[in-house]
Amino acid sequence: MQNLLLNDSTYQTISTRAGGSESWFPSLRFYPRFLSVVCQSAIFAKRGKYTNEVWQKHSIKVLRALEKVGVDIGVTGLEHAKAVDGPVIFVGNHLSVMETVVLPSWILSHKPFTYVIKQSLLEVPIFKHVMSSLDPIAVTRTNPRLDLKIVLEQGVERVKQGLSIMVFPQTTRTPFNPEQFSTIGVKLARKAGVPIIPLALRTDAWQNGKIAKDFGKIVPSRKVFFAFGEPLVVTGKGSEEQLKIIDFIETSLAAWE
Repeated sequence: MQNLLLNDSTYQTISTRAGGSESWFPSLRFYPRFLSVVCQSAIFAKRGKYTNEVWQKHSIKVLRALEKVGVDIGVTGLEHAKAVDGPVIFVGNHLSVMETVVLPSWILSHKPFTYVIKQSLLEVPIFKHVMSSLDPIAVTRTNPRLDLKIVLEQGVERVKQGLSIMVFPQTTRTPFNPEQFSTIGVKLARKAGVPIIPLALRTDAWQNGKIAKDFGKIVPSRKVFFAFGEPLVVTGKGSEEQLKIIDFIETSLAAWE
């Protein structure tokens, strides 16, 4: 696996400004590169060769494509994930498609993992082949009771297989609202008996589109941040841990303003 970290915990885009014509029309310049990577990934997936190594390599390609049009990305706290021996449940806010495609660039250097995703993502042409190959946990996003059952049952199985799981408890990609941040990640960590790694992020440099949500405007002037927090061990019903996750996200977002 490749290691992009400056040390055990951080990553920072080396150049924060696109040069020459690369600074013009960043969205138009980024998306052809992004779609090319998606198509390459789909080919590997259909052949049964979309390994974690390939996944990380292609994630880094998307990361570099974003940086090439001027997006500045900073990551802190990955030493917390590295310090835990075995699977964890990553629990974080969800703002854009960016986190889904670039987080493997760093996490896969330390842990194999998969996502809890919307069932509809397994129906998107081309992209469905990629998502299916990651052995994700697919939920409806319309039936909370059923979704909880699916996440707990399949999540425990994934953890037994050695996989960490990324959970975005918001119902959709939107600015953080604690009232819409469900306890599904905490409940999974408690059921599986593994720690939680909180994740705070600001990824609105890749905006949600008005027509096609995944294809919004790329805004390089908005710096991107990812922060991983200290491991939390769920005790009791997990209410205290849920509050700690929310506090970590809110504190991080405030610091990035």
